[in-house]
Amino acid sequence: MLLATCALLLAPQSPSTAPPSRDLEALLRAEPACIAVLDRAKEHRLQILLAEPVEKEHGVIELRYSKLGDPAQYFYPASAIKLCGAVAVLLKLNAYNRENGTSLGLHSKLVVEPRFAGDVRVDADPTNVVDGSLTVAHALRKLFLVSDNAAYNHCFDLCGQDGVNRAMWQAGLPSVRLWHRLSENRTPAESAVTRTVLVDGVSFPARDADAKLQNEPMLGYDVGDAHVTGGKKVDRPLSFVQKNAIRLRDLQDALVEVVRPEFTTGSRGFPELTTEQRAFLVHALGELPRESANPKFDPAKVPDHHCKFVLRGVRDVVPAEHLRIYDKIGRAYGFSIENAWIEDTRTGKGFFLAIVLYTNPDGVLNDDAYGYDEIADPFLDGVGRAVARAVFGTRPR
Repeated sequence: MLLATCALLLAPQSPSTAPPSRDLEALLRAEPACIAVLDRAKEHRLQILLAEPVEKEHGVIELRYSKLGDPAQYFYPASAIKLCGAVAVLLKLNAYNRENGTSLGLHSKLVVEPRFAGDVRVDADPTNVVDGSLTVAHALRKLFLVSDNAAYNHCFDLCGQDGVNRAMWQAGLPSVRLWHRLSENRTPAESAVTRTVLVDGVSFPARDADAKLQNEPMLGYDVGDAHVTGGKKVDRPLSFVQKNAIRLRDLQDALVEVVRPEFTTGSRGFPELTTEQRAFLVHALGELPRESANPKFDPAKVPDHHCKFVLRGVRDVVPAEHLRIYDKIGRAYGFSIENAWIEDTRTGKGFFLAIVLYTNPDGVLNDDAYGYDEIADPFLDGVGRAVARAVFGTRPR
């Protein structure tokens, strides 16, 4: 896979011919797999944000946005926010190095000390086929390749609730509210504290780091008709008012600022990332599990589309050998999120596509009956086909 993604040729519209924003609903209604969801878009909390590069005067490249859905509608970002955690860790290590003259980074070894009941010391990773160690790079690769929750939680502990949020706010992503780790059942008070993390022997001690978070005013923090807790059904919606939150534009901008920082978003972005770190992130965002030499994954168990929800649909338009998708998906509580830069490597032309879709046929949360296979995946395939066809056009395969 090419590492120099940011240097690929761009094929933008000329300033005089740049078309207006696309009518996404009309575009998607031409795709049969999308119609049922579009007909109940409000119920599905559907949001789509398409951003296409357009060259303006003096070589400035801006993004032309086409939108569908209400940007004020709450959605649970699930694993899509792991990109924020990965970037925050690298920014924290860079800041520490500047202040202390150290060289902590991607190849540094991690140790996570226990803090909560049932914790064990984490100082190794058996999926590292080189030496079995847990390093920053290995953790982040698992975070992107198979959306590993423990890897994200290591980031959260190293930065703290306060640090990971502050890093995103300083980047110009004001809606970010990262309250908690993933797949750990912790109280709000426990989410606000950290475990001790050692990086090449340098201790980042456990802290009580309450960021005093409060989610932005958004629509629909109560989700579903009922939810299961402690094995019992509770006949009222589940409140997400103290769960992770981010607006779709900020989620997409975070990806833009990593993958194509030369594009103008209006956000400050992450200028403190080194060239090596940015190349590492881009590679990890775009690599398929079967392409990874360390860690290794069985393609029969971890298919290409495992963490790339629109991959199958876009491959119906662009042959697999000419397609790269750099993305971070999320899926939990009935929400499916795709946040991707999609590129035809024959031309270097690409577009950013962010999608939020909520599916939950029985209205009950935490019962694992969310309709992902039956509703979400066919829709995401259809969006991938429709948008890729509209942006890339038809080419000989």
